[in-house]
Amino acid sequence: MMIARAVVTFCAALALGCAPAGDRPHDPNIVLVFKHGKLSGDGAILSNILREFERRHPGIVVREELLPSSSDRQHQYYAMNLDGGQAPFDLLGVDTIWVQEFAKAGWIASLEKVLPPAEREQFFPGPIKAATFKGQLYAVPWYIDAGVLYYRRDLLDRHGVAPPKTWPDLVHAAQRILDAERDPRLAGFVWQGKQYEGLVCFALEVLHSNGSDLWGGDRARAEAGLRFLRETVAGHRITPVSVGMADEESTRQIFGSGRALFMRNWPYAWSLFQREGSLVRGKVGIAPLPSFPGYPSAPVLGGWMLAVPRASAHQQEVGELIRFLTSPDAQRLVALGLGYNPTRRDLYADESLVGARPLLKDLYPIFLEARPRPVTPYYLLLSQALQPEVSAVVVGRKTPREALDAVRRQLTRIVGSSDLPVAVEGL
Repeated sequence: MMIARAVVTFCAALALGCAPAGDRPHDPNIVLVFKHGKLSGDGAILSNILREFERRHPGIVVREELLPSSSDRQHQYYAMNLDGGQAPFDLLGVDTIWVQEFAKAGWIASLEKVLPPAEREQFFPGPIKAATFKGQLYAVPWYIDAGVLYYRRDLLDRHGVAPPKTWPDLVHAAQRILDAERDPRLAGFVWQGKQYEGLVCFALEVLHSNGSDLWGGDRARAEAGLRFLRETVAGHRITPVSVGMADEESTRQIFGSGRALFMRNWPYAWSLFQREGSLVRGKVGIAPLPSFPGYPSAPVLGGWMLAVPRASAHQQEVGELIRFLTSPDAQRLVALGLGYNPTRRDLYADESLVGARPLLKDLYPIFLEARPRPVTPYYLLLSQALQPEVSAVVVGRKTPREALDAVRRQLTRIVGSSDLPVAVEGL
């Protein structure tokens, strides 16, 4: 009820009324086509925000065109339509890891004037870094995500165990509680181990939290991080062998059915665990991802941004639309109505918003520390080369040393030794 009342309040603040707008102009001067993946929740929330933009900008109509929820299919669509120098849309929602590629290819326009440098400090630093290519901003952060640790608060409390701050603490806590519970259906720690981007995210979180990286940094620490992934399965035995096929949803379902103590996932799962009928409702806690002793937590940055095709004939108008969609009022409404996390830092101190979504207090320090994946136009190629190597470690087909050798050979092959400093900027 609190969230529902807050949504109504903020709809009024935006003059949305949470109802369809009145008649649109019969002969509009400009139609802006907005392409983005389908958002979860009530689609009327974003639709009403767009209708309010139209009301404030007579003669402009915004037409939403939804893409499949699969990020791979969205990327394929954008690449096919932007590569020819023309695009049948004026605004696009982009994954944080696409901005560098699209900017280098000349597909999207600089947004330096849309969000001047002084205003960028109002946003979390990770998304701004991911949106910047060769010193210029090419996208504006729309909503933010980062990896987090979920834990069964009830079981930890029962056994007098604190939420783990280090990976060794997590292993010890899981083994202690599993030994005490003696429930063969209960797993200690579930995470995304399938050969896909989710595995890259978790691998980077583990290695970064040990002072290293897959493409550079301390070699021994990198191998130790990869070894930890395998040992959760084969050594410590706190992770099911099936992790090699696990993605976000399968791990969420395991944890949500009460069959895991700890889970690495994104913040979206929280609201699903709190729904009426959830087997873990009221039993879940959330915390920063652990790290290795002596190093900080290193959550990987996720989320989406707004960008403009260079071919759009309506650069000024779509720039105004971006400013409207990323304004405090619009982000507040999306946070309340759809559960997406704002990219503006000040909103995490907004008493009305935090009162309706208390989890934002816990997420703020996590988002503040969230690190982008390598900020490079070559990222997708690097990730595709990396995925089978890390997967081979997870399932025991390769040693960490063998996988790391292969990854670093692939890096040189993909970008060339002379381009390595550029390719790994921000690691």
